[in-house]
Amino acid sequence: MNLSNLKPAKGSVKGGKRIGRGTGSGRGGTSTRGHKGAGSRSGTSTKVGFEGGQMPLQRRVPKVGFKPINRTEYVGVNLDVLQGLAEKFNLESVDFATLKEHGLVSRNDLVKILGRGEVKAKLNVKAHAFSASAQKAIEAAGGSIEKL
Repeated sequence: MNLSNLKPAKGSVKGGKRIGRGTGSGRGGTSTRGHKGAGSRSGTSTKVGFEGGQMPLQRRVPKVGFKPINRTEYVGVNLDVLQGLAEKFNLESVDFATLKEHGLVSRNDLVKILGRGEVKAKLNVKAHAFSASAQKAIEAAGGSIEKL
C-alpha cells in the first residue's frame, strides 16, 4: 500500500451536488430553497401528512367502528388442517413447533384452533386458544387439549 492507491472508506464520501458552496457550483445563492417564505429559512418543518393546507388524507377518510389498541390477534388453524397433518405425517400430538415446522404459523404468532371440518385422529393438541366447537370435536375423537 502507498499514497497512490489510498481510497476513502466505502460509504464515507457522499455523491451528488454540494449545495450552498458558492455561485460557481450551480447550487449557491438560495441553495435550492427558492426566494423568501417559510421554507427558505432555517428551522422550518412541516408535520407528517401536511398537504399544503388541503385537508389531509387521514382527516378526509371517514372513521368507522372501534379498534382496541391492545387486541389479541390469533392465527386460526382449523380441524380439517389438523386432520390432514395427522394423516400425512402420522402425528399423535400437534403443538406450536409442529405447526411452525409445516409453515402454518410464524415465530411470534398466537394460535387458535377453530372448528371447521372434523377430526378423526386421536390428537393431543397444544395451542394458545380453542373455539368451543373445536374443543368438543377433539375430545369427542378421544384426543386432549392443552392451552399454552
